[in-house]
Amino acid sequence: MNSAHHRGIGMTSMRTRNRLIERLRDEGIKSQGVLEVMRNTPRHIFVEEALASRAYEDTALPIGLGQTISQPYIVARMTELLLEDGPLDNVLEVGTGSGYQTAILAQMVGRVYSVERIEPLLEQARGRLREMGLKNVRLKLSDGGMGLPEYAPYDGIMVTAAPAGIPLALVDQLQEGGRMVLPVGADRDQILVKVTKTEDGYEKEMLERVIFVPLLGGVQR
Repeated sequence: MNSAHHRGIGMTSMRTRNRLIERLRDEGIKSQGVLEVMRNTPRHIFVEEALASRAYEDTALPIGLGQTISQPYIVARMTELLLEDGPLDNVLEVGTGSGYQTAILAQMVGRVYSVERIEPLLEQARGRLREMGLKNVRLKLSDGGMGLPEYAPYDGIMVTAAPAGIPLALVDQLQEGGRMVLPVGADRDQILVKVTKTEDGYEKEMLERVIFVPLLGGVQR
């Protein structure tokens, strides 16, 4: 790991990161584990160099191809929700994007399988995760709505793009008692939902309003 590059300077320095962590705490993030992993993960390597000085603002940033790196609060909140009922071993992420959320998850769970439908984004994320030395991640170019049944069942699934409703194909890939965190809804009328798989279906908990890109089908090379 190129530690000097990862430590950052100026607007990417640890002092700047600490301010972000304090803000996340003020916004209600309670998990000390999540806050520490986010403090120590160099978000600036997951954005274009021209935007690196804004990497520790609590805002979503463009990563090209019509996609964004999620706002740090949302990354922290979704991670905290996924892990609040105990540790997870086998996690599926739908929508690798920049790879930042993948990197956070990989430091907190046993193994992460992550699918992305846009090949150039997937290859960029692969390089960044390798640079961080994260070896418990498997990436695949795939239509995320179908999940990744070959490695199911998962005890956790995180979806980082919004389907119109809860995808039953993903619920089917959860083990009983497993949970999924995802945004659901169209355009600007989306809500963050936590789904828990039960013996005869699933339970859902509606949480807070969010804005994500839509979950699209097909693969883009």
